[in-house]
Amino acid sequence: MLIQFNFKNYKSFRDDATLDLSAAKMTEFSDRVIQVGNEKILSVAAIYGANASGKSNVYSAFEYMTDYVTNSFKYGDEEDDYHDYRPTPFLFDSHSENDESSFEVYFTLPGDQSGRTYNYGFCIGIDGVTEEWLNVKAKSARKYTTVFYRGGEDNELDLVGFPKVSRENLEVALEKQVLIISLGAKLKIAKCKLIRDWFLANEFTDFGDPIKNFFMLRMLPEDFVEDELVREKVVDYFSSFDEHIKGFKIEKIPSDKENEERFKLSSLHNKIDSDDMAEIPFEMESAGTLKMFALYPELQEVLKKGSVFFIDELNARLHPLLVRNFVLTFLNPEINVNHAQLIFTTHDTWQLSNQLLRRDEIWFTEKDANGVSSLYSLADFVDEDGTRIRKDENYEKNYLIGKYGAIPSLKSFALLEEV
Repeated sequence: MLIQFNFKNYKSFRDDATLDLSAAKMTEFSDRVIQVGNEKILSVAAIYGANASGKSNVYSAFEYMTDYVTNSFKYGDEEDDYHDYRPTPFLFDSHSENDESSFEVYFTLPGDQSGRTYNYGFCIGIDGVTEEWLNVKAKSARKYTTVFYRGGEDNELDLVGFPKVSRENLEVALEKQVLIISLGAKLKIAKCKLIRDWFLANEFTDFGDPIKNFFMLRMLPEDFVEDELVREKVVDYFSSFDEHIKGFKIEKIPSDKENEERFKLSSLHNKIDSDDMAEIPFEMESAGTLKMFALYPELQEVLKKGSVFFIDELNARLHPLLVRNFVLTFLNPEINVNHAQLIFTTHDTWQLSNQLLRRDEIWFTEKDANGVSSLYSLADFVDEDGTRIRKDENYEKNYLIGKYGAIPSLKSFALLEEV
């Protein structure tokens, strides 16, 4: 489970930013806190904020870290342009523009009964990786021990936690654009593969990206074509919010590309005047139904693996009650038995309720006059009188009137004014 994500100098976040999923000391919904080793962790984090305040950049920062961990072993090729892979720093001051960006996580591994906690991170500058580290803490330990450390002014490389052969292989093959974790996993070093696989198991969905939407809406769940039982499970999934879809019809259609399989998908509905089924091309279903279908494969994966599901703009095209039902899936221990986590950005203030979320599950992004974003939790928020937010407050109302910040500063539209 993800305990904490830290990042700095990434897009609109110039300064240190922290998304913390460790449970604060509070009384509401205490039964949903998950104990892993000595850690008390939350399953959900909702991120609110004005347009262009930095919500999507939190999503993007975690996705960037994941992509670099899983793919950087490819980046040492001299033919590659490393600058295509460098993270976008804060560009509105000359120091940050040329400074390194940093990414760090604290987490536990699914199914690890030992209760170990891992701390992994790296910094990237103009020419490549400037620092990288992996530490681990046993359940009974007070401090982290070093598995490896790389960086510093003298190009330090301490691989103390690896066997001798692994150390030698890494020293020979490591390049400045490549992460030890990424290369080590490629070299089949067990400790590196454990960390790399944790990142690989996480899922990302950005409903603000039209290109990703295009491909997501055309992806079928695993074994959907071959297995009737899988299709029945999808129908059951739909029945939680739309009982009209009774089944699916799948037809194989010709493809111009060799070894490519293409299918036409229709949804089946009851006819009101006969026992026959009406066939509707699936793309004619509502945008909300199509979105829920796109979410299904990844939802199944994260629930099965106990990984992190990070969704940008979860509320887009979905009814607030359906969004709430989706969130409750992760909060229900009978369904979420493997402790999967949901992190999502949203404008849906209907979910901003003390009847659904704890104060430490609610996060805000805000951008100042200089274009610098900040990230903070409702649990840590202190009002102008120095008072913390109470659990019985009307979060939605207070947010919309600006008590917590993170709302747009609006002016009248001048488009129709006469000149």
